[in-house]
Amino acid sequence: MRLRDDDYAALDDRLAAHDAFLAVRYPGERPGRQPVHTVYIPADRIGGFREWGARALAVLDEHPPLPFPAALADRVRAKLTTEPIEDLRVDFEDGYGVRDDDQEDAAVKQAAAVLLDGPRPPFVGVRVKSLEAPTRHRALRTLDLWLTHYPEPFVITVPKVSGPDQAAAAVALCERLERAYGLAGGALRFEIQIELPSAVLGADGTATVARLITAADGRCTGLHYGTYDYSAAAGVAAAHQAMDHPVADHAKAVMQAAAAGTGVRLSDGSTNILPVGTDVAVHDAWALHHRLVRRSLEHGFYQGWDLHPAQLPTRFAATYAFFTDGTDAAVGRLRRYLDRQAGGILDEPATARALAGYLLRGLDCGALPPESLPFTREDLRDLT
Repeated sequence: MRLRDDDYAALDDRLAAHDAFLAVRYPGERPGRQPVHTVYIPADRIGGFREWGARALAVLDEHPPLPFPAALADRVRAKLTTEPIEDLRVDFEDGYGVRDDDQEDAAVKQAAAVLLDGPRPPFVGVRVKSLEAPTRHRALRTLDLWLTHYPEPFVITVPKVSGPDQAAAAVALCERLERAYGLAGGALRFEIQIELPSAVLGADGTATVARLITAADGRCTGLHYGTYDYSAAAGVAAAHQAMDHPVADHAKAVMQAAAAGTGVRLSDGSTNILPVGTDVAVHDAWALHHRLVRRSLEHGFYQGWDLHPAQLPTRFAATYAFFTDGTDAAVGRLRRYLDRQAGGILDEPATARALAGYLLRGLDCGALPPESLPFTREDLRDLT
């Protein structure tokens, strides 16, 4: 043994700043439930959000056969009855369009009143217009007015972010609003929508999305991929814009690498092929949506966008099947890990964390009844 105590201390001193950086920048997965989807509804049509479950069930009855295995039918129908929307976004951006100030002001007040007047989803947020110059002032006005009329917790969705200066500006705006409304520091958080290639690859050749997370200074809760804005900006013809296009896969792979270990969650985008019209049209759209949702889950994107009530059955069907299909294998591997038995697969602590996280997600969304697992939520949380 040739190293002395001062050699150990010297290396600790040398890496102290990096240790501190890692602790702040990569704190690990954020605890708590992540919704499986975000439903975007234009602000002037938000009044109908409480009917989405009934509308989804009506589509199931109008267009049999059901787009999921019979074994899942009761659970999917129960979900549509009790919690059809997990995360609701009041949209003042593309879905809402450009209105005069009086109209948008009135829509802000009315949307806030609708949400406060009765039950609402577990997660709620508001998407303002972008911080680009033409819409910046309107975005600030809407957010300011929203805080005046909606005192409950919510998340801000910032669209079309193109560089770290905008993320830093969003931080400064949150700080200013917290002081103005007497909120605790850090109370306001925001999601960043990745809808422009410049948000993935910067002019200097760096991965912009990683810089966005850094510039957000701990306030960014999620990165949401915008399928159609991003594809169009990348030059993909309209007929080929889709969640599974190679352009989309590249953007999402960079997002995934940038967000890993940061506590920033990922959301895939949407498909605009809606299950409406004839039986054939509805079933074709259901098949597409089911495949895309399952694909996103397999790629590590546990959340996506839904744009229409008829997409809810396949959102929950695909999600529930993803978790139920893999439960037995996950439970077996986790048991062997805890018992230190190889069983043909030698898992490491990181994989055990992933297995526990997978089962927790299944519990959170209702895919897995608690009594179906040999582990409690506390057991699984201890492993993540």
